[in-house]
Parts: sequence; structure tokens; C-alpha cells
Amino acid sequence: MIYIYNDYGGTHTTSLAASYHLKKLPTNRRLTTDEILNVDYFNKLDQSDKCKLIFHGIDDEGNPVYTIGRRSSKLVIPALKNLSLLFQARSQINEKIIFSNTSPTVPFTMTMGGFFSRGLKMDTIGVPLLITGAKKCCDTIFQLVKYTRKMAEETNEKVLVLENKEFKP
Repeated sequence: MIYIYNDYGGTHTTSLAASYHLKKLPTNRRLTTDEILNVDYFNKLDQSDKCKLIFHGIDDEGNPVYTIGRRSSKLVIPALKNLSLLFQARSQINEKIIFSNTSPTVPFTMTMGGFFSRGLKMDTIGVPLLITGAKKCCDTIFQLVKYTRKMAEETNEKVLVLENKEFKP
């Protein structure tokens, strides 16, 4: 099974989701500022990383975990789904691929923090907003990861796209 967490930029909630998935973060409390800032790729990707699959590690069941920033394109995930199905059919690969959208977990403060930090390169304004947003939504992201893993185990689909619209910060 391959997990791919996705959202607009691919550097904030997706990085947190990948870290929760890989059990690199505590799940029994809100994250500290240092824990958030030390998450792999958190607030570190830029325009040159858009639409790139970023490998985060192998989970406790031997599954690779990736993230991708799809930007505003509504076509990236459907295109990747179709490409995955093509490769599976042509190569007789039986590995499931799970795309999980973390966008519904993003609070407004994180959206603004990302805009200031990544968009305008104003970290003094953006990073504190990102940290506030991450602290606000960390439990929601953890719940989304648990849901993603559960749905991955329960599905018979070769490629599953989870929009996760029910997750609100």
C-alpha cells in the first residue's frame, strides 16, 4: 500500500499528517512549537516543489508515505489516480494507492500563515500564524490519519481518493 497525503502547498498539514502516520509525533496532547517546527518539510517547500511527490518514510506496516502539494489544480489527483490505474493494469501491480486530502483540516490562521511565509517570504508574520494553526488542528489531522489508515484497510479499490470533507478544524 502507498499513502499520499495532499493539499494545496504540501508543506504544512500534509507534513504533519505524514509525521503522525509514521508515529513521529505524540498523539496524547497538543504539539509544542518545537515539535511543529521540527516536522520534516514543515514550511520548508517552495514553488519549485509544487506537484512533486515527497517521500517521508516507511510506516510500521511497511508502507511508503508521501506528500504532494497539488496547488489549485483540481486535475492533479484525478490524473495521478488514472496514471496509477494504468500502471497497475499494465504492470500487474497489486499494491493499493491511497490519496488523502488534508485540506479540510486547515484552519484560517494556517492559510494566512502559509500565504505570508511561503507566498510573501514574510516568516516573522507567517510562522507564528502557522504554529497557532498547527496547534489548533493537530488533533484533527491525527484523526484524519487514523481514518485514512482505516479506509485503506477496508477498501477493495486499487486506488482510493479520500476527499475527507467531514474533517473540520
